[in-house]
Amino acid sequence: MPLYDYKCAKCGETFSLVLSINEKETKKIKCPKCNSIRVKPVYSGFFAVTSKKS
Repeated sequence: MPLYDYKCAKCGETFSLVLSINEKETKKIKCPKCNSIRVKPVYSGFFAVTSKKS
């Protein structure tokens, strides 16, 4: 499952959650520190490993 990073707009806490795509779309994300729902996604880089084709 994907790992999503968030930052709370109220207290500034940055946190990560492992969510399915369905959970990300339907679940209300809350800050674990202050319980606020005023969270914004933090975008980060990623890499993918693919098979080498000749």
